[in-house]
Amino acid sequence: MHMVWKVIIKVFHSIWRVLTLIREVILNVVCIFLVFLCCGIWMQYEKLNTISQLSKGALIVNLSGMLVDKPTNSHKFFNKVGRQILGNNSENIKEHSLFHLVSTIRQAKDDPKITGMVLDLDNFSGGDQPSLHYVGKVLREFRTSGKPIFAIGSSYSQAQYYLASFANKIYLSPDGEVDLHGFSTNSMYYHSLLKKLKITSHVFRVGRYKSAVEPFLRDDMSSEAREIDRIWLGELWHNYLCTLAENRHLDIQQIFPSVQEQVYRLEQLHGDSAQYAKDMHLVDELASPSFVDKALVKVFGWNEEIKNYHGINIYDYQLKNTSSDNNNIAVIMVSGAIMDRDTKTGCVSSEASILEIRSARLNPKIKAIIFRVNSPGGTATASEGIREELAAARNAGKPVVVSMGGVAASGGYWVSIPANYIIADPNTITGSIGIFSVLNTIENSLGAIGIHVDGVATSGLAEVMNTKSLPKEVQKIIQLRIEHGYQRFISLVAKARHQTITEVDKIAQGHVWTGREAKDNGLVDALGDFDDAVMKAAELAQLTKPQISWYKDRPGLLDMFFSEVEIPANLALLMHFFQMSSSTQILDGFQEISNKSGFGGYFPYDSKDHYALCTSCRSDIK
Repeated sequence: MHMVWKVIIKVFHSIWRVLTLIREVILNVVCIFLVFLCCGIWMQYEKLNTISQLSKGALIVNLSGMLVDKPTNSHKFFNKVGRQILGNNSENIKEHSLFHLVSTIRQAKDDPKITGMVLDLDNFSGGDQPSLHYVGKVLREFRTSGKPIFAIGSSYSQAQYYLASFANKIYLSPDGEVDLHGFSTNSMYYHSLLKKLKITSHVFRVGRYKSAVEPFLRDDMSSEAREIDRIWLGELWHNYLCTLAENRHLDIQQIFPSVQEQVYRLEQLHGDSAQYAKDMHLVDELASPSFVDKALVKVFGWNEEIKNYHGINIYDYQLKNTSSDNNNIAVIMVSGAIMDRDTKTGCVSSEASILEIRSARLNPKIKAIIFRVNSPGGTATASEGIREELAAARNAGKPVVVSMGGVAASGGYWVSIPANYIIADPNTITGSIGIFSVLNTIENSLGAIGIHVDGVATSGLAEVMNTKSLPKEVQKIIQLRIEHGYQRFISLVAKARHQTITEVDKIAQGHVWTGREAKDNGLVDALGDFDDAVMKAAELAQLTKPQISWYKDRPGLLDMFFSEVEIPANLALLMHFFQMSSSTQILDGFQEISNKSGFGGYFPYDSKDHYALCTSCRSDIK
């Protein structure tokens, strides 16, 4: 009996300890929440206090991180609280919203308290070329209004200098440089690696120029892919130099002389790259930070409290709330690689996009939709799901205008097909109309270490496993389905763009085009930016007062945590390719059976692993 009571007491003691632990965890979570809440309230008070003290001064555009359409971590509360805790700087910010930046600059242009702008670009990482082009447009508007822009930097990358070139005056540190070197595309090729590992890659594709699968088949770039990349990359570089030349009132040869001439001039200056930038009129003055501060004090006045010139940080400058019950144009974004579910960083969930489109379609106040696409594509089924929902919105009588960002290629073009009107930037990378699939089998890898797979099946189709060689009949079936998917793709394009299938096939085949070339080929309707998309949507919906409603998904705590791990969209998809050997399904209607060992299992066909993707399509400037 004594032993029984002893056991009961021990059990109750353990339960009490567990309950105590749960109570402490809950209390700790509540305390942390209260701390964040207090910090948020204090932060808002400090912001209002800062703004009220700004009589007149500069808008300090100290951009940090990448400029993107849709920041991965868009939870403003935690971002702002984090900035207050870590200090009033922007160095910890990894992404900045393009549209928030544009709205801020335009509000500052009309704000009597803002008398000029300081572009502090040391922490700016870059963005795609159409985004920088759009920002450049509003910087020119700001400057044309009569308010001066000053660019300051210890050095300038290509992206930083692009924005700096719109300034009235560019300052550079005496130890700095303007790093203009050109654009390039580089991919990793691992055919030899797969061969050494005895992994068999089965590649199925349609499209002569569909280079996404080349890393599985080659150790270098094919001549066709090289030529296509050379053309569009050369056009982007030429457009970049033309903008700099126009802003600095120089010719292109002076902005970027031959490499031999650059070497010669640097030799004459004993390697002084800052003086080289000054001599070539890339910058206006070489100056230390203290000298620049004194010069800006003369323009914006002395602020006794901060011991510097009058100004307000762009992250503290408060935008007016423009949302209202009269918003009549929905803006829905697809930014990143398109997947069926949002399971990887840098990818877009088709489920979330479909729900946003459906919500806009069913909202009687929404009269038109602007569909902002900045995506290299993704899975064919995810792209088709979005396309169908967008077509439903158009069929419901709501005009759809597609605004293309840095890239709207392959699946990114697929989702754009239903639009009433498609607008691309001249530097948008689009087209790449093609489809492919990759299946990896490891039968030779297992055989090399003495593992062999054998069994009984009622047909050859039932033996499809990643641990066995892929039967030729199955390979034929998959290729036929890929060809069917390609015909489906070009048929949809032909119908939407009022062309014949033969005409579309000539400009498809996985061929990559710039926005200008796409317009010449009839893939887009006009060249322009987001402002043009707004005007076109208002015109089609016959709106006299267009008001935008931004449709944004709300990230959870885990999303915000994992967004700190930066994985490019193309790398995320590449990781997915290597997982295909255990996840790809090969024949419709068969049930997928997982193998806990991670090596086996049947994988019936699933079109999720049919890809409409352009892995080399990037227009980022860094």
